Amino acid sequence: MPRSEHFAALVARLPDNELFRFSLAQALLAEGQPTAAVEHLIVCANKKPDWMMPRILLGKTFLTLQQKADARTWLEQALHLAITQNHDDPAQELRHLLAELN
Repeated sequence: MPRSEHFAALVARLPDNELFRFSLAQALLAEGQPTAAVEHLIVCANKKPDWMMPRILLGKTFLTLQQKADARTWLEQALHLAITQNHDDPAQELRHLLAELN
């Protein structure tokens, strides 16, 4: 059984559990289903305004999907969180990704 099916079953039982949704999104991304992952990452980002990781993954996913405006929005939010939360390595990576968008 694909990993995403396991987490999809958990999300079906507990749709408000953002950790299950995040795990489902990661599994979908690993299985090459970026479009399917987006909705779950957005739920995660909306539930926790200070959670950087879903925003990073949303930015990268939208880059993969060639949706640069959406990618920029999420990457900028992630960069703000990386800076305010003192996550230097992610901040450096996010600056690089944003610079490539210009």
